[in-house]
Amino acid sequence: MARGVASVWVPVDDMDRAVRFYGETLGLSVTSRSEVWSEIDAGGLMIGLNAREGTARHADGGAVVSFQPDGGIDEEVDRLTSAGVEFTGGISDHDWGRIAPFKDSEGNDLQFYAPPA
Repeated sequence: MARGVASVWVPVDDMDRAVRFYGETLGLSVTSRSEVWSEIDAGGLMIGLNAREGTARHADGGAVVSFQPDGGIDEEVDRLTSAGVEFTGGISDHDWGRIAPFKDSEGNDLQFYAPPA
C-alpha cells in the first residue's frame, strides 16, 4: 500500500533554465543543485529535476504536478502570466475544485489546484 508521495521526478532538458523556473518564477526553494540532479522543496514535497540523458523531447501526456497557490489561484495566474508563463486554457471551475494548467520551462505539465469553496 502506498502511504503518500515521497518525491516527484521531473525530466529537464536545460538544468539552469529549469532551476530558474522552479526557484525564481514559481518561488520555491532550491535545496540542492548539480548539472544532472537538482532538488526543489515544494512545501515539504521534494521535486527532483532530472537531466535527460540525450533523449528526444518527451511526448505529450504523462504525469502532472499540481501546486496549491499561495493565496488565490487568480492572483497566482496573474503573477505568473506577468513573468511570461503561458496558461493552457485559463482557469476552469469544476465540482471538485479549480485548476489552471500551464507548462514548466521544459514542457512538463503543471497546474494550480484549489479545492472547492
